[in-house]
This record gives sequence, structure tokens and C-alpha cells, in this order.
Amino acid sequence: MKLSRAIPLVGLAAAGATAAQAETITVATVNNNDMVIMQSLTDAFEQSHPDISLDWVVLEENVLRQRLTTDIATGGGQFDVMTIGTYEVPIWAERDWLAPLDDLPADYRVDDLLKSVRDGLSDDDGTLHALPFYAESSMLYYRKDLFDDAGIEMPEQPTWEQVRDWAGQLHDPDNETYGICLRGKPGWGENMAFVSTLVNTFGGRWFDMDWQPQIDSPAWQEAIGFYVDLLNDYGPPGASSNGFNENLALFSRGNCAMWVDATSAAGKLYNPDESTVADQLGFAPAPVAKTPKGSHWLWSWALAIPASSDSKDAAREFIAWATSQEYVDLVGEREGWTSVPPGTRVSTYENPNYQEAAPFADFVLNAIQGADPKDSTLEPNPYVGVQFVGIPEFQSIGTQVGQMVASALTGETSVEQALQAAQRATQRTMERAGYFD
Repeated sequence: MKLSRAIPLVGLAAAGATAAQAETITVATVNNNDMVIMQSLTDAFEQSHPDISLDWVVLEENVLRQRLTTDIATGGGQFDVMTIGTYEVPIWAERDWLAPLDDLPADYRVDDLLKSVRDGLSDDDGTLHALPFYAESSMLYYRKDLFDDAGIEMPEQPTWEQVRDWAGQLHDPDNETYGICLRGKPGWGENMAFVSTLVNTFGGRWFDMDWQPQIDSPAWQEAIGFYVDLLNDYGPPGASSNGFNENLALFSRGNCAMWVDATSAAGKLYNPDESTVADQLGFAPAPVAKTPKGSHWLWSWALAIPASSDSKDAAREFIAWATSQEYVDLVGEREGWTSVPPGTRVSTYENPNYQEAAPFADFVLNAIQGADPKDSTLEPNPYVGVQFVGIPEFQSIGTQVGQMVASALTGETSVEQALQAAQRATQRTMERAGYFD
């Protein structure tokens, strides 16, 4: 009897020892839908990797960026996996803040990653420093039922003048339907991601070839004036508080006639379990004004390992799993094929299940491949990036300018005053950083 009692006790002790040996890695990510799905699949990862457990830190986009930048710049070591983007990766890799990912297993199939996305996450030697979780461009979403009722036909390439006209026709605030929803929440990756593409297509740029800021130029004045008037006339109340997630919620509830934002929203909007307008969703290229250059962005949310992590091998196991084709298949089977992370792998777009479920698939792929970070403005510029400027100073510059643009949107200042203040602030930052002799 004593022996028989001892057997389960030994088994429990062994199980406890195994659990105690599991290495915990801390994953910091943004509260976007695709990442929420990733977190929900923790059990699937931990069951296939019993020696690794996941601890999640899920934050709003602006907060995430602040926390991660502070931690990695100081070598804090709070996180083993960081969700960062096409902007941070080359800058942080150059400073040796990220672990290189040059030893991935053969079955990861690096060559299956879309070249434009892979290049954006690699150094000049082609070494990856982050793996793409999903990638996106931008596009125009619209409600086909409202367009049909108004007799509006969407052209192959809409213009911003047309969008303003349509917004005026479809704006019905008494019934909580607004002509257009756009990002207004300040932040270099929030309102300025959209605003930069608007400025691009209006013929503007952030800097000239001598790194002189161009924020008070006629093109910026015209673009921001257009944006402020459009949202104030035909946007939802409190637009200055709306970022990607807030507008996604508005559109999916049927409150927006149009929305220009990330292609990554298409999967959720086409999912009838997530969207009341799934059966009435139309899409078109991001609108253009004076030039098509830079009218739609190129971005990838990627998973990287900070050099300060003490659990790099376990972190590498996780990010390889979360960005693999096997993960895409897992999401497709569990969540539905419209919910898989888009924009990263050729095999996703060759998958008949995805092609059948996602009528937007080829459109999104073409938008991602058609965005050119090295030729994004009508006049020449010295930087790489469509909706951002690929220099370390841009994070603070973009956030500061974003706050000034938001102040013009709320009417606290005029467009002219906001852009003059933004010009002066950016000029000071560039001078201090040594861009001028």
C-alpha cells in the first residue's frame, strides 16, 4: 500500500519538476486583432513546446512603442520578444539592439516570405533582424449598399476630391452614419501614418534633399486643410481620439460610409461574426490627389528578439512558430481563413482556402508589392519610407507633429499655426541632431 501510494506522488513530483523547468518568455505586443488571436493560441504553442511558457504584455500602440523604445535603449531586458515594425527594425539593428536571425531552421522557408517585406526587416547584408507577423498597405473600404442607394459607382482609382463629394452625399449623422472615418489620434504611427500618405499624394514630403523640413510648404497646407475640413464636415464625433482600432470598430458596426486605412483590417471586416457590414463591403485603392506616389503605405508588424534577452533560444522558437506557414494554417482552421495574418508569405496567397475566403487577397498583395519606400514622393527626398521617415529622430518628430495636426483637427489652432509650429519644432530637432553644417 505504501508503494502504491508513492507512485502518484512521484508522478506529481516529476510533473512539477517539468513545469518548473519550463522557461518563461515575456512577449510584448500591440492590441490589434491579429495579435489578440496570437495570444489566444498560447495553449497550442505551449503544448507543442512544453519547455517554454508565454507571459504576455498587450498594450495600445502608442504605449507599446514608448515602453519598448525605453526598454531597448536602456538595455532593460524586460521583454524577450518585441512587436516592432518596419521603421524600428533597421534602426535598432544598426545599433546592435536586436538579435540577428540568421540561424532559422530550413523548414521555416525564409524564401517564402514576400521579398518587399523581408527586405524591410533585413540589414544591408540580407540578415533578418525580425520576422514578419503580418504586413499591410492601405486601401479604401466602403459600404456598397450606401453607394448603390446613392447611385455612386466606385472608379478603378478614386481621387480625394471624389471621396469628399461622396462623403457629403452619404453623411447621415442623425442615423449615426458618417461620410468618412480617418485616423485622428496623435502619434507617429497613428494619425501621421495616414497623414503622411495624404501629404505624399498631395505632392508634399517631410524633408528636401538637404534635410530641411517642408512641413509649412503649400502641399502640406493643402493636404492638412483638406483633412481637417473633411473630418470636421463629414467625420464622426471625437475623430481626434480615433486610431486604427477605434475606426475599425466604427466601420464594422456600420457607422462609416468610407474608411481609408490598413489592408490588414479586411479580414475582420469580411468576417460576418466580427462585422455587421461583411456582406456589403467594397474596397478600392487608397485615393490619390496630385500624384499616385506614396498614396498607400508599406508596413509590417514583426516579432524581434532584443539583444538584452536572456532567453534568446526560447524566444527564437516562439517567433519562428508565430510567423510560420504552419501558424497561418492553424489560424485558418481554428478562426477562419479571413482571420489569418496577411501579407507575409507567398504560400498564403497560393492557398486555395485563403483565395476562396478572402476576395481581397490579390488586391492586398498588389498594394503591398506596389508600395515603394525608396520613391514615395513627387519631389526627391533623402529618406526611406512611405508613411514614416527612416531616421532615429522621426519617432519624436512624428509624434510631436501628430499632436499639432490633432490640435488643428480639434480647432485649438489653425492649420497654418499648427504647421508653422511643427516646422519650427522639427527644424530644432534636426539642428540638434547634427543634420546641418
